[in-house]
Amino acid sequence: MNEATKLLDEMNDRSREVFRSVVEAYLASGDPVGSRTLTRRLNEKISAATVRNVMQDLEYLGLLDSPHVSAGRIPTQLGLRMFVDGLLEIGDMDASDRQKIDATLDSNSANVESVLDRIGSALSGVTQGASLVLTPKHEAAVKHIEFVSLNQDKALVVLVFTDGHVENRLFTPPPGQTPSSMREAANFLNALIQGRTLGDLRQVIQTEIAARRQEIDALAQQMVESGLAVWDGWGDETTRLIVRGRANLLTEDDSDHELERIRSLFDDLERKRDIAEFLELAEQGDGVRIFIGSENKLFSLSGSSLVVSPYMNADRKIIGAVGVIGPTRLNYGRIVPIVDYTAQLLGRLVSDRS
Repeated sequence: MNEATKLLDEMNDRSREVFRSVVEAYLASGDPVGSRTLTRRLNEKISAATVRNVMQDLEYLGLLDSPHVSAGRIPTQLGLRMFVDGLLEIGDMDASDRQKIDATLDSNSANVESVLDRIGSALSGVTQGASLVLTPKHEAAVKHIEFVSLNQDKALVVLVFTDGHVENRLFTPPPGQTPSSMREAANFLNALIQGRTLGDLRQVIQTEIAARRQEIDALAQQMVESGLAVWDGWGDETTRLIVRGRANLLTEDDSDHELERIRSLFDDLERKRDIAEFLELAEQGDGVRIFIGSENKLFSLSGSSLVVSPYMNADRKIIGAVGVIGPTRLNYGRIVPIVDYTAQLLGRLVSDRS
C-alpha cells in the first residue's frame, strides 16, 4: 500500500468528499478552489467555516497546497496521486472522440508510420494535449544486405527485408576499403541472413567471424564489424517518437513559471531523449498508466503528467507505446479511455499491416 492509498483509507467520509470536490474543481478550471466554491459543489450541506477547517487538515496532510495568500487550494502531487489511485472515475469514451480517431484509418496508405502520424495528430486534437506515439521496430527477417561506397569516408548499408521494407543507413567505413572488400563483406553477411532478423544476426555474425577469421579478408572483416556497430544503435534510432500537438500546451493565461515549465518540456520533446525509457514506462504494467509530475522520470523536470499505454502485436508482444502529456491538471477520467482505445487500435493496425 503506497502513502497516498494509506492516507485515503484513514480519511473520514467528509474529508474524502471535500478532497474529491477540490480536485475535480481544480482539474476542471485549473484555478485554486476556495471554501465558498466548495460549499456550492458538495452534496452534504456544510458551512464554509467547516470546509475551511477540513481543507486546512488536508493541507497539513500534504494533499492540498495554497499557491497564493488567498484561501484557495490546489492538490499537491501526492494529492493527485491519491485521487487517481482511489477516487478517479473512468468514464466511457465519447462517441465523437472515437469517430475522430477512427477517421484517421480511412486511407489506403501502405506506410504505417504515416498512419501513426495521423493518429497522433487526431489524439492531440481530441485530448487537447501533446500526443506521443512510439513507432514499432522493424522485426521482419533480412533478405539482402549491400554496401555502397559514396566517397572515401562515407558508405551506405542497404537492408532489404522479406516483407519488402528497405532501410538505408549512412556510416563511416574503415579506412582502405576497396570495392572488392565491400563485396566480400556483403557476400559473407548474405550467406548468414536467411530467415534471421537484425537482432538475430548480431550474435551469429560475431560467432562466425571468430570461427572463420582465416577465411575472410581483414578489410572485409572490418567492414562487417563496422556494419555491426551501425546496427547496435539501429533499434533506438529507427524507432521513432512522433510528437504532435505541442501548441496545445500553451495558453494565453500561462504565468512565467508555467511558460518555463513548458519550455523545458518542449526541449525534452525536441531532443526526443530517452525514447527507450518511454517504452519502459509503458512496459512496467498492464494497460494505461498515469505518471504525475516528478513520478514521470522521462519529463520530470517540466513537472508534466503522462498518460501512457503500450500497444501489442498479434502475438501479444509489446512493440510500441502511445501517450498524452500535459499539465498535471489533465482530465484523467476522460483521457485514460482515449489512450486505452488508441493503443488497442494501433496494435490491430500494426498487426494487420505486418
